[in-house]
Amino acid sequence: MYSLLTFLTTLIDIYSYALIVYILMSWFPNARGTKIGQLLAAICEPYLEPFRRIIPPIGMIDVSPIAALFVLNFATRGLHALFSMLHLV
Repeated sequence: MYSLLTFLTTLIDIYSYALIVYILMSWFPNARGTKIGQLLAAICEPYLEPFRRIIPPIGMIDVSPIAALFVLNFATRGLHALFSMLHLV
């Protein structure tokens, strides 16, 4: 069961890094128009959209990705707590 926990946390980590790269791409002109940018948009936008509906931008700054990353962090911590509670680790 430890390998399942490792697999799930690795997936969450990879997705978190993909979100960070996607967010940083907004700082560079036309970066999201590339094939990598379009791939990351297809992967990241469905997850970011509910956060954008709840959290409005503050001026020119969109803080919803920060909340999305916090939720992924809480999911990782929740998985660790669940696996330790069930004595699977």
